[in-house]
Amino acid sequence: MSKLFSPYQIKNVTLKNRIVMSPMCMHSAKDEDGTATEWHKLHYGIRAVGQVGLIMLESTSIHPHGRVSFTDLGIWDDKHIEGLRSIVNTVHENGSKIAIQLCHSGRKAVGDSVIGPSPIAQNKEKKTPKEMSIADIKAVVEYFKIAALRCKEAGFDLIELHGAHGYLISSFLSPLSNKRTDQYGGSRENRYRFLREVIEAINTVWRNPLFVRLSVNEYHPAGNSIEDFIYFSQQMKSQGVDLVDCSSGGVVLAEIDSYPGYQVPLTEKIKKEADIATGAVGLITHALLAEEILKNNRADLIFIGRELLRDPFWPLNAAHQLGEFIQPPFQYDRAWKEMLIKENSSIAQRWVPGHEALALKL
Repeated sequence: MSKLFSPYQIKNVTLKNRIVMSPMCMHSAKDEDGTATEWHKLHYGIRAVGQVGLIMLESTSIHPHGRVSFTDLGIWDDKHIEGLRSIVNTVHENGSKIAIQLCHSGRKAVGDSVIGPSPIAQNKEKKTPKEMSIADIKAVVEYFKIAALRCKEAGFDLIELHGAHGYLISSFLSPLSNKRTDQYGGSRENRYRFLREVIEAINTVWRNPLFVRLSVNEYHPAGNSIEDFIYFSQQMKSQGVDLVDCSSGGVVLAEIDSYPGYQVPLTEKIKKEADIATGAVGLITHALLAEEILKNNRADLIFIGRELLRDPFWPLNAAHQLGEFIQPPFQYDRAWKEMLIKENSSIAQRWVPGHEALALKL
């Protein structure tokens, strides 16, 4: 069997394959109050029908002042639990596991109450954030903890913390955006302190798998180096984090030379030198590239983003490309088997019982 379609065990959760739907903001919350809609249930549910192993909800705000848009999904109020639970149930009913990405957008947030580690705007169009006091930091750590409790109540299998792309956690980690002179700034040990406290708080209420997304390349000579991200990853592993989801960019404006698999070399380096599981993301659109990354032990999971917006059935098509047959939903069974038989493929000969007789009827 291909590595892409092999199961993956994380603590008490087993994924049926290594394909993860990467979190992508949909900006579709109801009435700008953070509440999920029927559209979200359909959007995520159909990817479960398409056989994605782990569906990860978009960046979901832990506080109304932490949204990157006024139509972000929210988890800052108990009223959000019912809508999120409905999505969880739909995904579970269709055979996939489900995660949620918790986020505070920090200096990239909308509204009048923009906060960050230091009063440095992300760019000329963004507001200059208020420098967070120690009390502000403690309050946001508590918001993450309460959000994790709501995740538990809603039935999520897994939580990911958004520590990338210049949002609040990321801006504490980076020397480009964190110029503090107290215990939360300066050395990389101090810059990690905020994330350390967030993880500690979540660990008091959450026992299921925990991922963290990082921007492992900040595309600036004065930013964090890969050695810094290896250090951060080692610290996270010591705190019980299960996987680093390796993205890049977003801390400052930068020209990025992107191409299929462009982030994978750093993903591989973190996996090997920090001795922690990693997820690869970034223009991975073909099954053969995904399989190469996994077979060469460069990452443990494959995060698929926009390609799953274009093709909700990407896993089924990827299996076909790899010469595999994975069982589609029974309602779609005939359509997929007919395709294999018409192609007279080796997959049909191995996986479709009575394919010769069926072929005569087509």
